[in-house]
Amino acid sequence: MDKLSQQKSGGGCTISKRIVEAYVGEYASGKSEVAVNRALELSRDGRKVNLVDLDIVEPCYTLRPIKKELESAGMTVLAWETRDTIGLGEAGNIIKPECRWALYREGDVILDIGYGVEGAKTLNLLEGVDETPEMQIFAVINVKRPMTSTVPEILDYIKELGPIDGLINNTHLGDETTPEVVEEGARMVTEVSKILGIPVVATTADQEVAKKIGQQDVMGNPVRPLTRFMPRTFW
Repeated sequence: MDKLSQQKSGGGCTISKRIVEAYVGEYASGKSEVAVNRALELSRDGRKVNLVDLDIVEPCYTLRPIKKELESAGMTVLAWETRDTIGLGEAGNIIKPECRWALYREGDVILDIGYGVEGAKTLNLLEGVDETPEMQIFAVINVKRPMTSTVPEILDYIKELGPIDGLINNTHLGDETTPEVVEEGARMVTEVSKILGIPVVATTADQEVAKKIGQQDVMGNPVRPLTRFMPRTFW
């Protein structure tokens, strides 16, 4: 159980061990949206959460514009602020030094990793990555993207990413997303799951779409509703 798993101990309860999750995925897969919502979910559960912006691939969509908004929800956000990037060029796409040491921070750590295979390599820049047994790497899949639009393409893509602990179906078409679009992704991602032996962690979708689907998708995977933040994060 990944949410406030509790164990009875002497009549009391103890909060589960810390959660460390890295979200990777292709361009427009929605990995940042999934990471942000996961951090908010954990924060609402009363956990100490560190959300870390490690996306140095995409210079235009970052957590910078919503950093203060997310921090007001009670979490720590390790990311540049727009004003901090003056002099670094329009992109300012370098890792903030404190992000390299994020795995040594107290509490849960949610890592938003840059898109694509090259983005996934950013994990190698973190100190202590090989000494963090809690680390889980989740691949966010949108089957409406060119590189992940068929089961064979998804299989090839996952294999290029390296070790993956779980899959997340985040199939969408932006504002044009329907339950049918999401369910199409659920079928394909679940097929990939069975072939690779990697579990489907969840299907994620905008709140209104998720409400229409229900608590489980057509393949029985749990559905996580998303609040959309990233449309407001353009540089």
